Amino acid sequence: MRRALPDVLPVVKIGIIGAGNIGGTLTRRFQALGHEVAVANSRGPETLAELAAETGATAVPLEQAAAGAELVIVTIPEHAVPSLPAGVLDAAAPGATIVDTGNYYPARDGRIEAIESGVTESRWVSDVLGRPVVKAFNNIRALHLLEHGKPAGTPGRIALPVAGDDPEAKRVVLGLVDQLGFDPVDAGTIDESWRQQPGTPVYATDLDAEGVRAALRAAAR
Repeated sequence: MRRALPDVLPVVKIGIIGAGNIGGTLTRRFQALGHEVAVANSRGPETLAELAAETGATAVPLEQAAAGAELVIVTIPEHAVPSLPAGVLDAAAPGATIVDTGNYYPARDGRIEAIESGVTESRWVSDVLGRPVVKAFNNIRALHLLEHGKPAGTPGRIALPVAGDDPEAKRVVLGLVDQLGFDPVDAGTIDESWRQQPGTPVYATDLDAEGVRAALRAAAR
């Protein structure tokens, strides 16, 4: 029987695709919370030996990152999404939640015409992956995600927006945000996730829940 974490969620089997600033931070945080984390990057598991030794997470080949995972976090540059191995998510658990943390930076990613034409970053990622995604963890600095989590009810607790179309998938991610030490804020559908993309009032501003809701309302495309 899967053991439960205190008062929040059961232990979740998590696959993390990408071990950069956000991917490495989420590996550290989720493994420390007692979840079962497998992490992969494009350079092979041997390059993640130090992260695995530090955290207790399992470094795996990219093709195995999602194997059996109930939650898969895709945290790579936008330009790398189309280069993921075909069927990389196929081995995930049935009904697995897929999280996209990405941000589109044309100077890094090149010009992605669909996004330039108004498709939200995460809608584009969803289309490329062929799976619904939840947008989360894209608007906070990695160091703050690592160090600034606080217990629920702490005044000024940083809040994070979470956008998605599947209520159950979003519920899972909202719960994990809270478990990480941040107030979760429902930011609407994936097509509304532009409100938390770079350049918006909520991006990298460490607002509390009321501030996040106000910033999302104030965003202009």
